[in-house]
Amino acid sequence: MKFVVASVAIGTVAAACAAPQEQTGEDGIVLADPYEDESLHPLMGFAEDGKGKIFDGLVTHDARRRPQPALAAAVPAPSADGKTWTVRLRPGVTFHDGSAFGPEDVVATYRTLLDPKAASPVASSFRMLEEVRQAGPDSVEFRLRHPYAPFVHRLLLGIVPSEALAGGGRLESSAFNARPVGTGPYRFAEWRRGERLVLTANDRYWGGAPRIKKVTVVFVPDDNTRAQRMRRGDFDGTVLPPALAGTFSRVDGMTVHGHDSADYRGVMMPQKNPVTGDLAIRRALNLAVDRDGMIRALLAGRGAPAYGPIPQVLREFADPSAVFRHDPAEAGRILDAAGWRAGSDGVRARDGRPARFNLMYPAEDSVRRALAGGFASDAAKVGVKVDLVGLGWDAIEPRMDRDAVVMGGGTPFDPDLVAYGVLHSSQAEDGFNNPGSYRDATVDAELDKARRATDPSARAEAYRAVQRRLTENPPWVFLVFLEHAYVVRGQWSGYQPVVDPHVHGVLMWGPWWNLEKWSPRA
Repeated sequence: MKFVVASVAIGTVAAACAAPQEQTGEDGIVLADPYEDESLHPLMGFAEDGKGKIFDGLVTHDARRRPQPALAAAVPAPSADGKTWTVRLRPGVTFHDGSAFGPEDVVATYRTLLDPKAASPVASSFRMLEEVRQAGPDSVEFRLRHPYAPFVHRLLLGIVPSEALAGGGRLESSAFNARPVGTGPYRFAEWRRGERLVLTANDRYWGGAPRIKKVTVVFVPDDNTRAQRMRRGDFDGTVLPPALAGTFSRVDGMTVHGHDSADYRGVMMPQKNPVTGDLAIRRALNLAVDRDGMIRALLAGRGAPAYGPIPQVLREFADPSAVFRHDPAEAGRILDAAGWRAGSDGVRARDGRPARFNLMYPAEDSVRRALAGGFASDAAKVGVKVDLVGLGWDAIEPRMDRDAVVMGGGTPFDPDLVAYGVLHSSQAEDGFNNPGSYRDATVDAELDKARRATDPSARAEAYRAVQRRLTENPPWVFLVFLEHAYVVRGQWSGYQPVVDPHVHGVLMWGPWWNLEKWSPRA
């Protein structure tokens, strides 16, 4: 955690911090989120990194990112050959509808995931899984195609009642997307799309009944609107860009929390584009970008430079020498040597083609918009023209194979969970996995070695080799790892700082990752 600033109200709280309009009482909490999930179905991607409140996976993570048992009775370990994982299940667990949880629910969840007819968007992350079967009255066996060291981190997937999956068919048409039933600490109550989601406490939760009895999540996409409503007392908490969150540091009754994260932002450079597909352009732009300057000017100093998708919080895997220094002069020399010559307008060209490309970003995301602008400014200084295009994701996704885009992702649990999808050639153009079709034989070989190795030191060295190779043949211009900033109104007990993954909505990670353990302070 980088910063925690608290102000305690003395005397009467000003009208701007009055009780929120959405407040549900002393045993409730109202949170504001800029993003709204399209589905609440785990097999459609909801809470892929766990902590989804409605569901439990077989395992979960504690504040130090260590696997802990959830629906499993204990954290499982692999067989001697690394290809079989047997999970014994926690007894006495029930779903929100009162039905009993058992191995048939785990088997149905994972078999549906693997079924091509279901068309789960997270299925590509489980290609190592060959089969799942019931191994006894209280256990399930996972059989892998090959040893896969971080498989325990794939057991975060929320378990769905087998009855909800019995009909088969495409998951996107399932009524379960909007009316989910899980085993988690909170049960679904109401979802008004575009407005709010309401959850109520599961008083029969195996981990103990939550003290916070009602959770209302209000969807407010605009950062400034969210901040204004937070100031006037509409919410008990929200996530904000770091600079905007910092304006609450002196507001009575507010606490600002900053969380380190594995959440990177970078410019994905498609290989099929004749400009971004040129290695000299990618190498030069990695040297032209002033990452530290961006963090100071655009993120209020809250972040860390990124040179690849593996975060420094995974210290045992990170190679601190695999970096790009800020060196615009060297960037210019690389471009000159590759035949990209400066024109009278300051834009370089080669064989009549200008060094110019589009850079897309989601229009409503103020942080990505700012980073896109900073990147374009630094690129212009070395003669590369970047045209900024703000769009919605529906318009961005079909163009990712030819136009650059400010992308994000990341996890603090294991490097394979992010690096394989982003960098391996087998993942090329698989949705948001490697959309730019990056291919490098050395990177592929080291990633394959790392995910199959059972020796921790061999895995670590393979990932360091990947990072070193990325400085020679960069796929993207990775920019920063964000520091996530949150504002909390009032006094609550139970908060524990964590390192956030990319997905950190108010129902998942962030301060409220363990909301079921929270209670209002008297």
